[in-house]
Amino acid sequence: MIRSIRGIVLHIGEGELTLEVGGIGLRIAITGSVHAAGPEVGKPFFLHTYLSVREDELSLYGFQSAEERGLFEVLLGVSGIGPKLAISVLSNLSPDVLRSAVANNQPEILTRVPGIGKKTGEKIIFHLKDILSAPAVDVRIPSDVDTEVLGVLTGLGYSLVESQTAVQSIPEDAKDDIEERVRLALQYFSSP
Repeated sequence: MIRSIRGIVLHIGEGELTLEVGGIGLRIAITGSVHAAGPEVGKPFFLHTYLSVREDELSLYGFQSAEERGLFEVLLGVSGIGPKLAISVLSNLSPDVLRSAVANNQPEILTRVPGIGKKTGEKIIFHLKDILSAPAVDVRIPSDVDTEVLGVLTGLGYSLVESQTAVQSIPEDAKDDIEERVRLALQYFSSP
């Protein structure tokens, strides 16, 4: 199995990039954290990878860390979760938020991922509760309002990771008004 790849970035697209390795261009589906790491066309880039082999297709999936790849593999062990849905989970939830949702039995956090309903979220939590340990730090799970704020920030061109960091910088006593929370999040980017 191909566990990691280092190559020159040829193309960066939505949810994927192409790396040239030994004269061959490999299309790799990536998580949001890889995109946020800032790969640049023409520059070398390293990825932890997972090779999915199916009867009619070979697909590579790329991750920023070995931990992310491990979570991807664990998600594939859940009945009904394929590689595309697993990568979607990791693109929409950080590893700490996923661990926290599992540890605190919160399937509603997982339903924020496109393609995951309540039953699938419950199935994931049931399957992962004995496998994943809770994060060592207290993780602030984004509220529905903060999820909308994330959407606004990513729509303005900020990466998912930058947007999540800005949302986490919002004071806990701030009002649940979307406009106010967007304003506070934007202050994060303007601070030195």
